[in-house]
Amino acid sequence: MKKAAFSIALTIISATAMAQTPYKTALGLGIDLGNGASFFGPQVKHVFGYNAALQAQVMFSDYNFMYIGADYQYVKNFPETRAFAWYLGVGPQLGFNTNGGNYTEFSLRPQAGLEFKLPEVPLGLHFDWKPWWRLNHGSHFTAGKFTIGVKYILK
Repeated sequence: MKKAAFSIALTIISATAMAQTPYKTALGLGIDLGNGASFFGPQVKHVFGYNAALQAQVMFSDYNFMYIGADYQYVKNFPETRAFAWYLGVGPQLGFNTNGGNYTEFSLRPQAGLEFKLPEVPLGLHFDWKPWWRLNHGSHFTAGKFTIGVKYILK
């Protein structure tokens, strides 16, 4: 009896976990813009828990800069919808400057955003506020940074 109850509970928890996010893995392109330089590059997002996701990106600018970052996100759907969610997250970024300085920056990027999965189509859109806190090479905080992106949903 205990095994049957445990199996039923596990099934309900698994179904609820899948209901929190409209997809498991997506590949896309992001644009980081606002105050300072703008960046563009590929992103991948994987949902690995009830409300947990990991998003990684490689972003390039026209100022010979490249950033590699990974963000942990807490994702939650709005009530009564599977296609529209909000998220909060934070993650480290490494920036590589090859324009004369040849140095590496370390930054933290908190974020608050919205994501929408288009109905009937395997595409998702996101918009977030993603301030930039550079921790070395003259520590600096830039509040006016945002990202927008489109993702192709793999599964």
